[in-house]
Amino acid sequence: MPSVVGLLEEHELAARRRVDGLREEADRIQAELAAAEQEWQEWAIARRRVGAVLAPDDGNIADQKAAPGPQNTDTLSGARQAAKPKSQVPVWREGLDWSVLSVDYQRILSALADRHRLHQGPLNCQELALMFGLDAVPAKVEALRSKAKRLVARGWLAERQPGRFTLAQGPAGQGGAS
Repeated sequence: MPSVVGLLEEHELAARRRVDGLREEADRIQAELAAAEQEWQEWAIARRRVGAVLAPDDGNIADQKAAPGPQNTDTLSGARQAAKPKSQVPVWREGLDWSVLSVDYQRILSALADRHRLHQGPLNCQELALMFGLDAVPAKVEALRSKAKRLVARGWLAERQPGRFTLAQGPAGQGGAS
């Protein structure tokens, strides 16, 4: 029969091995956590930088109206090229492709086009923010509202109720980007 002291030593040794194993696992998890936090911070910085590049430039965009009638083909082919960040939103006209807009504006139009196709109602900017996976904080919502209002002013969207946006009649009739 083993002695009581011998049994205690065996249990102590097993407990010490378990503690050492858990400490090693905790150290590994702590290192993994630090690496994940670093990666998360890098992505957050990248998202903020992209947001700063794509953000509207405080309403300094010139409001140009499209002249009715035939368009110069050189101008039209240039307009069909994808817009650069911070470029102006052109006034919607028949045959103007969504690709003339920056990606953020195209996302808004695409979300509202999906709702239009499904015969769902208009969206407010807080709902758009949540659809895009953004936090519905005032800064994000107001940035979307600024873009939506600019699209309304240029004829791409309609705002039949204050703060509720849907595709305008012309872009809705096109059935989306061509």
